[in-house]
Amino acid sequence: MTERLAELSALREQAVRGPSERATQAQHAKGKLTARERIELLLDPGSFTEVEQLRRHRATGFGLEANRPYTDGVVTGWGTVDGRTVFVYAHDFRIFGGALGEAHATKIHKIMDLALAAGAPLVSLNDGAGARIQEGVSALAGYGGIFQRNTRASGVIPQISVMLGPCAGGAAYSPALTDFVFMVRETSQMFITGPDVVRAVTGEEITQNGLGGADVHAGTSGVAHFAYDNEETCLSEVRYLLSMLPSNNRENPPSVPCEDPAGRSGEALLGLVPADGNRPYDMREVIEELVDDGDHMEVHERWAPNILCTLARLDGQVVGIVANQPQFLAGVLDIEASEKAARFVQMCDAFNIPIVTLLDVPGFLPGVDQEHGGIIRHGAKLLYAYCNATVPRISLILRKAYGGAYIVMDSQSIGADLTYAWPTNEIAVMGAEGAANVIFRKQIAGADDPEAMRARRVKEYKSELMHPYYAAERGLIDDVIDPAGTREVLISSLAMLRTKHADLPARKHGNPPQ
Repeated sequence: MTERLAELSALREQAVRGPSERATQAQHAKGKLTARERIELLLDPGSFTEVEQLRRHRATGFGLEANRPYTDGVVTGWGTVDGRTVFVYAHDFRIFGGALGEAHATKIHKIMDLALAAGAPLVSLNDGAGARIQEGVSALAGYGGIFQRNTRASGVIPQISVMLGPCAGGAAYSPALTDFVFMVRETSQMFITGPDVVRAVTGEEITQNGLGGADVHAGTSGVAHFAYDNEETCLSEVRYLLSMLPSNNRENPPSVPCEDPAGRSGEALLGLVPADGNRPYDMREVIEELVDDGDHMEVHERWAPNILCTLARLDGQVVGIVANQPQFLAGVLDIEASEKAARFVQMCDAFNIPIVTLLDVPGFLPGVDQEHGGIIRHGAKLLYAYCNATVPRISLILRKAYGGAYIVMDSQSIGADLTYAWPTNEIAVMGAEGAANVIFRKQIAGADDPEAMRARRVKEYKSELMHPYYAAERGLIDDVIDPAGTREVLISSLAMLRTKHADLPARKHGNPPQ
């Protein structure tokens, strides 16, 4: 037994050490950590339990039979983050460039199955060169098994993809199926076809980072939710995100003790939001004034900046906040904003996170590009997501709430549990100027002084249909509140709704707009 234990210890040491010190140095020279170093940063110290450490491939041909390293290029197992179980797999770029073969894929399948069975989050640390070409179609089938499990786990356990190196071809579809994608600038890239193929087919010259780097996917394509400058910061933020999410869809997000008083007055809000609906302001400052300690984690910060989606806490309880951003495009809804918010609402609903919606929206963005791009279809995604959500939903109208955008942004008519408004609210089919031009077109055209007539009719329309209490008088909002008391109102309302239960009609699944 002593001899066998010594042999086992040597094998484990070999598996942990990796192929060679030279390979480790090469990884570090690229500014990248090894798979095990990354796992150590992600998980609580000493909590990692590895699975199938001694797994080796069985493939032959092209010299593979002479190169059978332990782990087969992926480290899999589980540990804890803040004491809560988390499953993880990490590609080891030092072994076959992290490329996926049959044994490699089988290890990932196993850890995904365990995560789903245990009802715990799954984090993938991606740094791989795609399918292992020497193993042919067996490697491609391995990806198919990953995609199937990503889909089966969707909305059941949180799935987080952390891009720490290349991810090309079909491999990029697994992160796209998960809930959140993190990327690191300069070292991580994602694309279906690389720069060489792009050059051969289209003649376009572009670098790997220019084609699929972190800034591209965080700001242009919307593929990445978060982008950071280094791996340490990135993995720290993954831990923070996990602290805001439940382990699975049968649990509520973890609550934390809160020292920020629930009844704290928000007098600063009175000066943050101008009463003049045409003046911009930063909605982030409003959010920071409302949430616990001003702390929140914005999702897709650089993509579709005319709408904000962020996770925060109110009195220690996690909430998802969707808010128009008047600093960009006046806070209008467009194709990208609709998609961004719809996905965020769906995520919150899947994981029992109440949704607070802050409205200051002048409508949908007009334009030929928007119409031809399918704004009807894309805007309907947000409408569908809200209508389908059964978590507690509270909406607050700060200033403008015009037309279809008002309805889509979780109005009472599509199922918001509670709707509040500030005294600066303007809820209407459209702005007063536009409405007056339509309703009183003939009177304005026939007047001796058209501008004076238009001004009079605009004032008349505002006084009749756009005063702050018009919607309250008709029961379309529940109350008009003092902005300084907003935090207390939201917290008490969410506490009341904490036991909300709502059932959807029996169905296999809906058919949302695509």
